[in-house]
Amino acid sequence: MVKDFFSAIEDRRSYYSLSKERVVPNKRIKEVIDHAVQYSPSAFNSQSARVIVLTGQSHDLLWDITKKALRKALGDKDFEKNEEKMKSFINGYGTVLFFEDQAIIDRLKEQFKTYAENFPIWSNQSSAILQFVVWTSLEIEGFGASLQHYNPLIDDEVRKTWDISRDWKLIAQMPFGKPTAEPGDKDFSPLEERVKYYQ
Repeated sequence: MVKDFFSAIEDRRSYYSLSKERVVPNKRIKEVIDHAVQYSPSAFNSQSARVIVLTGQSHDLLWDITKKALRKALGDKDFEKNEEKMKSFINGYGTVLFFEDQAIIDRLKEQFKTYAENFPIWSNQSSAILQFVVWTSLEIEGFGASLQHYNPLIDDEVRKTWDISRDWKLIAQMPFGKPTAEPGDKDFSPLEERVKYYQ
């Protein structure tokens, strides 16, 4: 049964306990992500978003790359604090990598000089919208996911491993899989402090 919009938003949470168990066929994952990429809005209809979906060995390889890069950056002792989190990601079914094509951003900056300084900001906003749409869509399909940011630590190795254009800037990583535990309760600040209405 398809969830209503409000329920889908409420149920989208950060899941860190995942398994590789198949939830839907890969064909359905492709349909969901293709739809999100095609219909998520972008400034000036720039369509600057680029996405790579990793499953199977490619997914495992990404988190092996991340683990090695993090261990090198932090040292063995500090890395131990992050090791469980790394395991939770690799235990998942796949990862969505979000990029923004900087060649498009640069072209827009040149074409519309009045707004030049805004295009990188709008690019990040567009990417955030897409991330939310993909995250919520995966949740509707029965996956749990979280949003991670190990860039720029892993950028060069990711680019080399999957032969990615240097114009593609890595923005975020979204590991997903079948949830094996529910996230904890979420606290909310009073809406009166966050939203104002005037007539």
